[in-house]
Amino acid sequence: MSKYTGPVCRLCRREGEKLYLKGQRCLNGKCPFDKAEPKDYAPGAHGRDAQFKRRGRGARGNSDFTRQLREKQKARRIYGVLEKQFERYYEAALRGRGLTGLSLLQILERRLDNVVFRLGYASSRAQARLLVTHGHFNVNGRRTDVPSYVLRPGDEVKVREGSRGRSYFSTLSVAGEDRPAPSWLERDFGALSGRVAGLPARHEIDSKLNEQLIVEFYSR
Repeated sequence: MSKYTGPVCRLCRREGEKLYLKGQRCLNGKCPFDKAEPKDYAPGAHGRDAQFKRRGRGARGNSDFTRQLREKQKARRIYGVLEKQFERYYEAALRGRGLTGLSLLQILERRLDNVVFRLGYASSRAQARLLVTHGHFNVNGRRTDVPSYVLRPGDEVKVREGSRGRSYFSTLSVAGEDRPAPSWLERDFGALSGRVAGLPARHEIDSKLNEQLIVEFYSR
């Protein structure tokens, strides 16, 4: 199973905004993106020069293709999905009913690692992915260690009995209850469980994303 292992703050710099990939560290003032003099150019050897290159109808950063590409990359990085997997999610959304962009975001939201994060059982999607990979959760009573598993309405996620005694889960409710779960998820901190009550509405999904640009990118 592949995943990005490089510096996370580099991804935020590349997109020019905070993606909140480190959980609590992004909120407590220690985030490098919040430094007094943040770097206003992309990372890499040619990051500074790229701001001044021109192509086509104007500045490179203003071209339609660049805006579409950056939006797709931002969605990938927020949810921790690699390129081929993201393409498969788009193809699945394209085959489904309704708006393709909304269907794509709903699929990403219903990934097991994202559901664990949304329920408040992890401070970031990266931590949720690690907890799932280590086998700490059951889905509908069965141990599931696949972070990309897409849940359906009615599915139940629960911390395994063997993991409840660990210090992380025994103190989880103190920190996790401060984060409200979205209405499409039902959470029971006493039982360390959650249930997918339905599909997420658009206003309950990351508002920083413009799914129409992603659809335009794949429709070229």
